Amino acid sequence: MKMARWLFGDSALAAVLAIAGVGGTVLAGKSSRAQVPMDSRGLVLFVMSALALAARRRHPLTVLVVVTACTSAYLILGYAYGPILLIFMLAIYSVARHAPWAKALPAALAALALMLIHLAVPGTSLGLLGVVPVAAWVVVPFALGFTLKLHHESAVRVRAEAIRQSVDDERFRVAQEVHDIVGHGLTAIKMQADVALHVLAKNPGQAEVALEAISRTSSQALAELRATLTVVRRPDADAELAPVPGLARLEDLRQRMAEAGVYVRLETSGSARAVPVAVDLTGYRIVQESLTNVLRHSASGRALVTIDYETGHVLIVVSNPVAAWPPSPGSGSGIPGMRDRVQALSGEFAAGLTSDHRFEVRARLPTGAQP
Repeated sequence: MKMARWLFGDSALAAVLAIAGVGGTVLAGKSSRAQVPMDSRGLVLFVMSALALAARRRHPLTVLVVVTACTSAYLILGYAYGPILLIFMLAIYSVARHAPWAKALPAALAALALMLIHLAVPGTSLGLLGVVPVAAWVVVPFALGFTLKLHHESAVRVRAEAIRQSVDDERFRVAQEVHDIVGHGLTAIKMQADVALHVLAKNPGQAEVALEAISRTSSQALAELRATLTVVRRPDADAELAPVPGLARLEDLRQRMAEAGVYVRLETSGSARAVPVAVDLTGYRIVQESLTNVLRHSASGRALVTIDYETGHVLIVVSNPVAAWPPSPGSGSGIPGMRDRVQALSGEFAAGLTSDHRFEVRARLPTGAQP
């Protein structure tokens, strides 16, 4: 499609220049500066050079050869300067714009040398003083074409880098999603499996409850993982495989954590409202990862989750009593991953010990103007 547009545009330009330039060429041939009156031979040379521009982007070097030969012959035969020089400069511009540098520069220098020949013909109006203007016919359009070519190549590189960065960001986002889904699911499954093994001999009924919880947790994790990877493979894929995690599903998360052995108190303040999808998902993942860390590292088995809907923000706080030395906030990928998620949304994040001996994760996510 793009090549077809080029072909049509260049063909139209060549036709317009050929038709419009004939009148200017005839008029120039009648001036007092003309050594030789315009005749059919001069018009043929002009029309041939003009029509050659139809292939200026597809075959710029060939076009320059044809146009330079016609223009040089035109001037050597003594015809007056006219529209054919515009054709020549367009050919120079095209070779600088569309041909490789290693071929464009030698071709332009060769064209300049060929154009200088007519200055040595006896009776030429410019004589040797014409070297500068003839050189300008080559240097100016060549510099313009080459500058635009560099600008275009730079823009292409910038677009390619932006696309590469976008792909890398998407891969990182998916890696975070997979980390959160798999990390939470496996941690909960391990705790439930430990419970099942511990009570299997003494209380088979309790072991069955734990095994059922393992089945539900693994099914939920697999459904979320499948939905995440399906969207990556096909951006327009139907996301019915699993609901998109969000703050509205924290009650389900609380119940799963209870099955794994962590009692979670969930409190909400402010006027609950719909938030942007990215904020909704990030908020859910922060709570999920924080509770997973409680399950892994805390012996208290208790946590408090508060969601405060502020004007323009949603504040998420997850805290739990510290019964032993807590893990360093910088260890592992959980807390750094949460911080990256929040910072990507221009939010605020903090994690660490509080004065009342609790480990607290605090995130304030911007939601935009409150409706």
